Amino acid sequence: MTTQAHHGDNRLYQQVAEQLADAITRGDYPIGTRLPAERKLAERFNVSRPTLREAVIALEIAGYVEVKGGSGVYITGHGGGVKASEKDVGALEVLEARILFESEAAGLAAHHITEEELAELEQSLDALVLESQSDTPEESADRRFHLTIAKACKNAAIESTIEHLWKLRNSSPLPEAIVTRVRAAGAKTRVKAHKDIYLALKQKDGDKAKNAMRAHLTAVVEQLLEATEAEAVEEARKKSANNRARLIALGAK
Repeated sequence: MTTQAHHGDNRLYQQVAEQLADAITRGDYPIGTRLPAERKLAERFNVSRPTLREAVIALEIAGYVEVKGGSGVYITGHGGGVKASEKDVGALEVLEARILFESEAAGLAAHHITEEELAELEQSLDALVLESQSDTPEESADRRFHLTIAKACKNAAIESTIEHLWKLRNSSPLPEAIVTRVRAAGAKTRVKAHKDIYLALKQKDGDKAKNAMRAHLTAVVEQLLEATEAEAVEEARKKSANNRARLIALGAK
């Protein structure tokens, strides 16, 4: 039976997470068992796979499930509820807003940025390189880099808006949990992307700066989707290998 996740005040992934949490609490999915395949759940709730993945991460944060790479999603408990918070904004929503605002901000900043602010960006770049080489990378340098560009616009409304987007990204555990999963992927690519933005700003080239920022954030979206798809791909490969081994064993009899 297909369950339609209804639109309303809550984000769609939150609605799916709440319905799954209710099903777990009812015992539809006993502790220790594995959730159905991603494709089946996406069809059941009539949502996209990225939406379902965000719902699963919400369940993991709330203590209902554990995601085991290459194995699946397992029920671990009845959690503490996954009711929506005003701060819970989807990672893709935050990135979409950042692409819209930060790309234009970079274009504007190119015409107003000072030598002092360029020096701040260079310092953030150096720190970003060091953070990318760490086993447990933080993102303080990344944040400083982007907020310096917002400040360079010399427009308080733009600066405040971009600061709020970063607060949404960092204060809500759900987007932060999702973004954490892609920090280790493509570190060198992200450093180069920031250098491209910096060089465009140094050259006072607004179009180049805007395009470099858009390319960078669009790549982050792609990395996010690839990271969340990787587990599903690995599970499919494992299942295929098991099926192949079973068929070979049958053929040998």
